[in-house]
Amino acid sequence: MNSLERVHNRLQGFAVDRPPNFDIMMTFAAHHAGHRLREYYLDHRVLVESNLKAVSDFDLDIVQAISDPYREAADLGLAVEFPDDGLPVNTHPLLATPEHLQKLTPIHPEDGRRMSDRIAAVESFQTEVGGVIPIMGWVEGALAEAADLRGMMNLMIDLHDRPEWVKQLLELLVEIEVEFARAQVHAGADIIGLGDAVASQISRDMYREFALPYEQRIFQAVKKMGAIARLHICGDTTHLVEDMKSSGADIVDLDWMVDLAAVSASFGDHPVLCGNFDPVAVMLRGTEQQVYEATHACLQAGGERCFSMAGCEIPDQTPVENLHAQSRALRDFHRSDT
Repeated sequence: MNSLERVHNRLQGFAVDRPPNFDIMMTFAAHHAGHRLREYYLDHRVLVESNLKAVSDFDLDIVQAISDPYREAADLGLAVEFPDDGLPVNTHPLLATPEHLQKLTPIHPEDGRRMSDRIAAVESFQTEVGGVIPIMGWVEGALAEAADLRGMMNLMIDLHDRPEWVKQLLELLVEIEVEFARAQVHAGADIIGLGDAVASQISRDMYREFALPYEQRIFQAVKKMGAIARLHICGDTTHLVEDMKSSGADIVDLDWMVDLAAVSASFGDHPVLCGNFDPVAVMLRGTEQQVYEATHACLQAGGERCFSMAGCEIPDQTPVENLHAQSRALRDFHRSDT
C-alpha cells in the first residue's frame, strides 16, 4: 500500500496497513537535508529536495509545499527579510493605517514571485511522487493573512473598532487565497492545507464572524476541484472545535492543548482528526519511549480514522531517534489493533 492509497483508505474508513504519518516539517526538513533556511524559503528546488529526504528517512505519508506564512503577503507588497539561516522577519505592517487598504492591489498567484515558487514546488512534487505520495499545497486563512498584512495587535483592535473595515479586507484576501488554492490543485496538489493560527486568539463569536465563513469559501473551492481540505489552527482551539467541524475540512489538525478524545467523540467519522502530542515536551525533549507511547495514545484517543501528527510543526533539532520511534509506533499500532 503506498501513501496515497493509505491516506484515501483512512479517510474513507477502509483498512490500512498502518495509520498515516502527517507530521508538518519545515525548518527541521531543511536542516536535516543540509540546507540553510533562506534557501528553503526562496528556492522551491531546495524545499522539494528537503521534503523528499524527510519522507524517505522518516516514513512520512505526505510531501508539503508549506514553508512560512509570508508567501501571499510578500507578493502583495509586505517587506519580508530572509536571514541566511533564520526565520523570516517583518518589522513594519503593509497596512500601517486603515486607509492603506485602498492601495492594496490583488495579484494573481502565477504573477507573484513567492506564490509562483510554491506552485513550482507542487509541480515538481507531481513529477517526482505524483500518484504515490499525497502532495499538500498550502494557503493562509483570510484572517491569518490579514494579521500578516496589518500586524497582529492592530488587527485585534480593528476587530473591535472597525469590524466592517476588517470584512472589506477579508473579502479581498479570500479571493486571492481561493485563486492560490486552485492554482496549486491545478499544479497537482492532492491536499490543500489552510493555516489560520490567529483564530485561536479570538472568541468563538469572532471566529464565526471573521474566520469560519472565509475558511468555508476556500475549502468549498478546493473540494469542488476534487482535492482534500486540511485545517490547521495552532494553539488551544477547544472553544472553536465545534465550529471548526463545519469549516468544510476533511482533516482537522488539533494542537496538543486540545482533548483529542473529547473532540473525536463529538466529531464521529467526519472530519478526520490529526494529532496531537506535544511537539516540544514529547517530540523534541522526550525520550523515544515517550514518543512511542504518545503516538499510540493519540491514535487510541482519535478514533479509527485518526492520522498521526505532533500537535504542530516538528521542532528544529528534534532527535531523529524520536521520529523513528513515531514511525515504529505506527507500524506496531496496526499489528496490535488486528
